[in-house]
Amino acid sequence: MEKIKKLFTTWKIIVLIFFLLLSLTAISPQLFEDGEIAIRSVGKNSSAELGGIANPGNDVSPVHRERIISVNGNNLQSVEDYFEEISGLEKDRTVTVKTNQNTYSIVTDSSGSLGLKVYEAPSSNLRKGLDLEGGTRVLLKPATAISSEDFDLTIDSLKERLNVYGLSDIVVRKASDLSGEDFILIEIAGVTEDEVQQLIAEQGKFEGKISDSLVFQGGKKDITYVCRTADCSGINPNIGCSPSGDGFLCPFFFSITLSPDAAQKMATATRSLDVLGEYLSEPIVFYLDDVEITSLQIASSLQGRQETQIQISGSEIGRTEQEAVTNTLQEMKRLQTVILTGSLPVKLDVLKLDTISPSLGKEFLDNILLVGALVLLSVITVVFIRYRKLSIVLPMVLTLVSEIVLILGFAAFLKWNMDLAAIAGIIIVVGTGVDHLIIITDETIRGEVSESWKARIKQAMFIVFGAYLTTLSGMLPLYWAGAGLLKGFALTTIAGISFGVLIARPAFAAAIEILLEE
Repeated sequence: MEKIKKLFTTWKIIVLIFFLLLSLTAISPQLFEDGEIAIRSVGKNSSAELGGIANPGNDVSPVHRERIISVNGNNLQSVEDYFEEISGLEKDRTVTVKTNQNTYSIVTDSSGSLGLKVYEAPSSNLRKGLDLEGGTRVLLKPATAISSEDFDLTIDSLKERLNVYGLSDIVVRKASDLSGEDFILIEIAGVTEDEVQQLIAEQGKFEGKISDSLVFQGGKKDITYVCRTADCSGINPNIGCSPSGDGFLCPFFFSITLSPDAAQKMATATRSLDVLGEYLSEPIVFYLDDVEITSLQIASSLQGRQETQIQISGSEIGRTEQEAVTNTLQEMKRLQTVILTGSLPVKLDVLKLDTISPSLGKEFLDNILLVGALVLLSVITVVFIRYRKLSIVLPMVLTLVSEIVLILGFAAFLKWNMDLAAIAGIIIVVGTGVDHLIIITDETIRGEVSESWKARIKQAMFIVFGAYLTTLSGMLPLYWAGAGLLKGFALTTIAGISFGVLIARPAFAAAIEILLEE
């Protein structure tokens, strides 16, 4: 009893417990949540969106995804139940969809579809990569050399295009190989190869129309400048944020510069419009790849004028004033990106395209869990045969498990996708962890008959830290290699061995010292 009390008052063990609690909070396991069917994405302008269901953004944690409970009063227990329920729907029929957040009345479209993509509701905030979740990974390369600014512009435009089509669970990022060549890596869960190719095959087009008359197109030909600096964009200082309903509303503005030809087209299109107070009778509507994304009112002072300087305004709301400010600035940036990057600056070549079905991903995960359980059992058996003491075996097993929990919590906090490469990194961490724990244990046991406990443990930790630096020096270059496809492996390994050497393994050394002392 005295030893147990001493264990839980040792600062190294207290630090480990603290980080374990943080990790479990980040993972946020949900054992008793309503609904087994989560909404993955909502199609743009689909029946579901028109019915009030919002498309979940990438910032929404997996456990907080909206979940479907029933359709037309019939409770659903699985994704198969959902598809069976909606398979017989006819067009223009009202469907009642109850979720854990609201109840919606949705009118089916001409094909009898709701426009929802669903999947099995996650039980934690751990995000599975495409290897386990199913989906498509695309590696793109610009057809011609472009500047760093245009490269970032292309990534922003790709994100906007994919978001316009109502897709979530999207990763679009820059990747490089060891030679310094840049690529674009796109990962989209829950879509097929054909769908992805359709979205990225063309450079795309951005258009602004007034009463179906084309006024200008995205890009430098018609829009020569989009202001993104504080002097000509941001929240309108003359109005500020004000209460609106149960929350706050904040207006924003930014200016754009049209080419002379685009300004003349706009003057012609607005000349015949009616004036309704401060604005003209028709808005300017923006389209991306022929899909309407937003519309903005036109000031009456611009009627019939060949004006190259235009101020675009809009607003957003939030539950609190700070939330309204954040939402407003995000919406303003999104519109600026759309206007500036409606068309991709360069043609992209598809270098590699991989598609994994959800059923295959589930099989991967089941096999990994089985192999992991067998590996852990083998380690426990070998360690028990070697030491034959539960006071050694049990802390060693708990330390290995704690290192895995720390890695998973780190991944959940960073919203990092756990794929096969990342799981391979966890296996590496467990392997090095066993080696280090055996070194610590052997050095501690030798301390019983030779030097002091503290001296032997310091020597063991010196060996462990040297091995850590060696592994770290090998993982850092790998983090940048393979066009970013091995980042999951390198990052998981680096995080795992760092948590082990700096937190878990010192706690194990302290525990062993206490448990083995007479």
